[in-house]
Amino acid sequence: MKQSKFLSVVFHTVAAIALMSASFAYTPVAHAQETRAQAHIEGLSRQPTAEAHAALFDANDAVLLLLDHQTGLFQTVQDIPLAELRANTVALAKIAVQAASPIVYTASAPTGPNGPIMEELLEAAPNAIYVGRQGEVSAGDNADFVAAVEATGRNTLLMAGVWTSVCVAFPALQANAVGYDVLAVMDASGDVSKLASDAAMLRMANAGIAPVTTNTVLSETHRTWNRPDAASWGALYSELVPQYRAVSESYQNAQDAVK
Repeated sequence: MKQSKFLSVVFHTVAAIALMSASFAYTPVAHAQETRAQAHIEGLSRQPTAEAHAALFDANDAVLLLLDHQTGLFQTVQDIPLAELRANTVALAKIAVQAASPIVYTASAPTGPNGPIMEELLEAAPNAIYVGRQGEVSAGDNADFVAAVEATGRNTLLMAGVWTSVCVAFPALQANAVGYDVLAVMDASGDVSKLASDAAMLRMANAGIAPVTTNTVLSETHRTWNRPDAASWGALYSELVPQYRAVSESYQNAQDAVK
């Protein structure tokens, strides 16, 4: 009788562990940190040390994850102007396309009240990978989403979504806990209040997740103007920061005047 009870306890314990392991079972890429440290960045007059290299994310190791940018959820966003949120999300997608970084996006119940994915995203990144979830609140609990991220072979996750405190924070915390490098793009994310957004940012930052902005992602991906596609990067800066367009126009006019 005692042996039967003992075996029952063991069985339920193993089952519980298996269930927890199945939730967000990300497997970070082996030796990703070493790979980043050794990567050569074209266009720099001095290659950074391994420590300096690791301080900034490597675009060659990054995947962009866009979580629940759905029109129904947009109607609840109160912490950022909706036009700015949409524009920054599109800019993020274009940055990833320019850098040839994979993009995975997902929606929670797109046929329900949360609504469909914003149209501009599909136009900006037509080759992005879409994963529809089966009701999971956290994308990290969806097997297909996790598999899509793992299939990229990348260890740096750039994450943005609606709501920040749920759709971004939950999978970000889960991924961070198993060894991924996670950055939360705050101005391409939205929440029901500034308090909710601030609390989410603090929670993620305390766990080691870096809060960044779209402009940071652009500059950190770009890294140098000494590259053959510099004009394309300049166009992205002008689109993301309208004031920068004035800088470009002034410079171009000055160059034309010299000629």
